[in-house]
Amino acid sequence: MSDLMEQHLIREEPYYRPVGDEVALFEAAYAARMPMMLKGPTGCGKSRFVEYMAWRLRRPLVTVACHEDMTASDLVGRFLLDAQGTRWQDGPLTVAARIGAICYLDEVVEARQDTTVVIHPLTDHRRVLPLEKKGELVQAHPDFQLVISYNPGYQSLMKDLKQSTKQRFGALDFGYPPAEAEAEIVAHESGVDPETAAKLVQVAHRARNLKGHGLDEGISTRLLVYAGQLIAKGIEPRKACAMTLVRPLTDDPDMRDALDAAVATYF
Repeated sequence: MSDLMEQHLIREEPYYRPVGDEVALFEAAYAARMPMMLKGPTGCGKSRFVEYMAWRLRRPLVTVACHEDMTASDLVGRFLLDAQGTRWQDGPLTVAARIGAICYLDEVVEARQDTTVVIHPLTDHRRVLPLEKKGELVQAHPDFQLVISYNPGYQSLMKDLKQSTKQRFGALDFGYPPAEAEAEIVAHESGVDPETAAKLVQVAHRARNLKGHGLDEGISTRLLVYAGQLIAKGIEPRKACAMTLVRPLTDDPDMRDALDAAVATYF
């Protein structure tokens, strides 16, 4: 058990720039062992925030990237065959519950609804995880906490959480940071100078205004960091922006021209 804890501990402080009172709110939620739901656009810092809080709270972190083919067994565990016969292999959710880790289910709506219901007993007063195939009832460690995240911008009737799931969680809304804070983040993470970072953020703001008018999603902070990293490596800014801020977002020629024009305004 101690080996598992060591394996999932975050040793060094992840860089996270608070933009509000989210750190204090999460700390209070963890003190109450309240399950938490983080909502916000892709690349805005949700996963980094969870890593930072796990480090700050000195708890192991078990992260699961959810997808549509994920089954309940992928979360809780399954029997495996090896040279010695049949053995049980705990899934990541079970591991987290046993060792008292923070279990982070990233983009939870990507998983099937019949899969996500397995978390229900862990998110109320019971705090248990039934392993039906094994005939075991795992009592969650006192330090265990469940955290999920998703992007509300991609919600649909086919991909949404049931109300019976949503109402088991406290929630924090995340968005892209204010311009000054975002420029600070981009400069720190990519190594570019503050002036270049500020220009990248201005490009992103222009692009985000096009969301719903030809773009499904705006330029994320993550993509700004990618652009900054290329510029820091000596790539010409317009080429770096085309590669990281324009081409990944759209294949539409007119929209690409609009984004290229926004880049040309600042570079």
